[in-house]
Amino acid sequence: MTTDEHIVFVVDDDARLREALGELLAAHGIDSRAFASAGDYMTAKKPDVPACLILDVELPDINGLDFQRQIVEGNHPPIVFITGHGDIPSSVRAIKEGAVDFLTKPFDEAHLMAAIHVAIGRDREVRSRRAELDALQERYRDLTPREREVLPLVVSGLLNKQAAAQLGISEVTLQIHRRNVMKKMAAASLADLVRIAGQLEIPIAHSRRSKDGSA
Repeated sequence: MTTDEHIVFVVDDDARLREALGELLAAHGIDSRAFASAGDYMTAKKPDVPACLILDVELPDINGLDFQRQIVEGNHPPIVFITGHGDIPSSVRAIKEGAVDFLTKPFDEAHLMAAIHVAIGRDREVRSRRAELDALQERYRDLTPREREVLPLVVSGLLNKQAAAQLGISEVTLQIHRRNVMKKMAAASLADLVRIAGQLEIPIAHSRRSKDGSA
């Protein structure tokens, strides 16, 4: 891979370690940026590419584990912890809260690189899912108010005549709206539309079972 396809961020207050990690990553064809504190990392402008965050536990402005907890809900890359004072409770906490690995200095180069590749791969998958969801949300916003009413009824399993009755429209009109929904949402089939509705977390309030008691 080329260096612009992914990046590793290093947050450690040890300048010599930051330099050594930068050289190691460069030798493996991986671009990197280093920071001496969590604050510097947070305020820096970062490229929008799959990434890994190598994070020291003991930082000058905040404990790395506390920092992990602060950014867990944000769009930050998976973390690989490094520390000179590792202990089991800290490692357990880090892994439970989503860290890829928890390495004690001096760490094994192969182990570190393996963890970095896992982190970058995980971030790439998250970004792919996020991009797909963004595209689905954009398509959903293009639906008319009536089409947004039709969508949950269609994926709930109601027959066309049942969905039409629910909305107080004719079955022919319902079918037109249904076709428009399928086209605008780029759904290849009803099963595909059901999957899309699930990704968008569209509430399904009706079903054929609740309507007529059948499966």
